[in-house]
Amino acid sequence: MRRMLPVLVLVMAVPVTALAADREIFVVGTAKAARGQTATGVIEVPSLSDAALNIPVAVVHGLRPGKVLALVAGSHGTEYASIIALEKLIEALDPADLSGTVIIVPLINIPAFEQMVPHVNPIDGKNMNRFFPGKADGTQTERTSHLITRQVIEQSDHVIDLHGGDLDESLRPYAYWTVTGNENQDAISRDMALAFGLDHIIISSDRPKDPAASRYLENTATTRGKPSITVEAGHAGTTEGEDVGALLLGSFSVMRYLGIMRGQPSSVEHPVWVHRVAAVVSEATGIFYALVKRGAFVAKDMKIGYVTDYLGKVIFEARAPEAGIVLYIRAVPSMTKGESIANIGVLRAGGSGH
Repeated sequence: MRRMLPVLVLVMAVPVTALAADREIFVVGTAKAARGQTATGVIEVPSLSDAALNIPVAVVHGLRPGKVLALVAGSHGTEYASIIALEKLIEALDPADLSGTVIIVPLINIPAFEQMVPHVNPIDGKNMNRFFPGKADGTQTERTSHLITRQVIEQSDHVIDLHGGDLDESLRPYAYWTVTGNENQDAISRDMALAFGLDHIIISSDRPKDPAASRYLENTATTRGKPSITVEAGHAGTTEGEDVGALLLGSFSVMRYLGIMRGQPSSVEHPVWVHRVAAVVSEATGIFYALVKRGAFVAKDMKIGYVTDYLGKVIFEARAPEAGIVLYIRAVPSMTKGESIANIGVLRAGGSGH
């Protein structure tokens, strides 16, 4: 994708109200970083109705005061590209070069990663990006969400939640921009999405508004008044350099936009604004065959795949409910009734601009 340098006003538009400004030591879980240091540790989720969990965390505490940015991945433990990108980010950042603090949580859903289970935490069967802000006395997923909310999100000024195509998803890169109605907050989060550099941006205006029932990780930050974004790159459990690199470069660019790193941020030159996402689900259990690829443009009612029984008889045809971009399509033949086949990104009628 093409990038261009935006005008300097983008950087200067961010108000300087840093949580890290007066902290000589920044603590997240067992990671305690003095100014100019990187510290690693864990966020300790205690056992209760099910097992305990130690979530790895790194704190890169800049030599100079500035914004606090949290980058989190691995809510879905087989979205590998985002996990690898944040592991590499820890190695790449030098706190001596930073103004502000970067909290990095590369992998939340360790059970799913270790057992290669897509979408959910195999300990309690819950999606770890659907139970925020969590509960201190809940199951492992809820207890984890509670501690991520308290120790990571609430200590940050901004959050980037990194995702990518799960084992069963052939996904093209895109970002989410959550619209709240707060003009200043929305302007900053929009600029963050543009600075990140993924050229397709979903405008999300239907996320929960209640901070006590925020549901999603990024939305937990957003409902607390913190301009934040979600980004996705990676497909079908792969860790291709193009996807990992896009997530790394995007993270660096947002850090420049926020003034955490020196230099000017990049920006998407011609973003494609996706105004709605139309889901396609299977009405049958069997073997799935895709007829389109991720990133393809499809017309309304176009056949995008089909399901056969285990002897080859076609028992369901999947068609696009609306015209738009294939944001992802199922990457494996296994199909169960009610499972997702594809997401179609619907553009504004008559054009792609916002």
